[in-house]
Amino acid sequence: MESVNPATGELVASYPEMSSRQVSEIAEQAHRAHLEWRRTDFVTRAERMREVARLLRLGQQRYAERMVREMGKPIRQARAEVEKSAWVCDYYADNAERFLAPVEVASAASRSRVVYRPLGVVLAVMPWNFPFWQVLRFAAPTLMAGNGGLLKHASNVSGCALDIEELFRLAGFPENLLRTLLIGSAKVEAVIHHPAVRAVTLTGSAAAGRAVASAAGAALKKSVLELGGSDPYLILADADLDAAVSACVASRLINSGQSCIAAKRLIVPRSILPQVEERVVAAMAGSRMGDPINEDTEVGPQARPELRDELHAQVVGSVQAGARCLLGGEVPPGPGAFYPPTVLSGVVAGMAAYSEELFGPVAAILPADDEEDALRIANDTDFGLGAAVFTADLRRGEQIAEDRLEAGCCFVNDFVRSDPRLPFGGVKGSGYGRELSVEGIREFVNAKTVWVR
Repeated sequence: MESVNPATGELVASYPEMSSRQVSEIAEQAHRAHLEWRRTDFVTRAERMREVARLLRLGQQRYAERMVREMGKPIRQARAEVEKSAWVCDYYADNAERFLAPVEVASAASRSRVVYRPLGVVLAVMPWNFPFWQVLRFAAPTLMAGNGGLLKHASNVSGCALDIEELFRLAGFPENLLRTLLIGSAKVEAVIHHPAVRAVTLTGSAAAGRAVASAAGAALKKSVLELGGSDPYLILADADLDAAVSACVASRLINSGQSCIAAKRLIVPRSILPQVEERVVAAMAGSRMGDPINEDTEVGPQARPELRDELHAQVVGSVQAGARCLLGGEVPPGPGAFYPPTVLSGVVAGMAAYSEELFGPVAAILPADDEEDALRIANDTDFGLGAAVFTADLRRGEQIAEDRLEAGCCFVNDFVRSDPRLPFGGVKGSGYGRELSVEGIREFVNAKTVWVR
């Protein structure tokens, strides 16, 4: 298991893969730690979780540089990710007790209520693109609820995974409550079936989601899946085009385009298509691509060379099918897995840029005949994670967001983002279940009915 710097191709570190016996022992240790942890009160849990937040902020630069080296995140974005990870720890430290407070229910009993109790050890299968945030948004609510955790992180960010394990240990959590499993994907199914594991959550591809859901279903264990997205961003004819394009391009280039909720498909009425194309090309061309350790870099490398090559194949295939490449579209010479900001227009059904997730700095512009046609195109996808609409008519925008867009997170006049205060997740091929907010912490608890005659 190797971590390779995607900006240079240099080996960062290598890690021996754990044996099946080691994995089983760690799972059992996590279960025993959970049995101790579940007896603690919320005040104790909150103290520990706030200490994780403090340590994250204290080590912000070091953790950010780890992300830069292992997966190429631009340094300013990496620091912001560490801060956001601290925020979610503070959020659940402040709110977990309220979210999981008993609920009294009137019934035929003299007294009846619902109480929320931990399930046990939860396995988290996490991706490389937000190597701290993805893990902390799982770990903070899961541990505050009294559960334990096993982390199977992406192999290329094993250093981040070990840093996170150490964070919880230094913050005073039980020694084995959150442990990292240095294993490949082939061993995940066996971990799901381990008797110490009670549930599983995955953020990743649709293929990985199907595999995990199948294994969890066979084991009769709860699962939450946050999968890919091909988010539609509708720019309606009455929108402020400068503001809309600015938000769309900012979203498209977050994490060098490697975000499940990025603005992947810009759906534009033909009446304003030339104006939008001009603005998108200018904004994308003005972004600075370079070494992610540099403070002024906005677009770094793709996380691995093979991912860059897959993205380029999607671009080339779309152009061959009739899309117009207005910017970029060529692999730059030199070391590193870099791919330039790219703009495709004239994207229609049958092209990769129309139906597939483009996980990189490629904006696809899809022409629509009118608003109804734009909504049809927006929902003509297997995915349903995020969506946005830009319009001067806020009431109309809210109605579209609430009732017309098939997605779990719908924004009006801004780009989609996750926030600890709001539930996050998708529908259709983007998975099921929710993370964050009260819905997120209640995913991995036993909602237990208590009846007293």
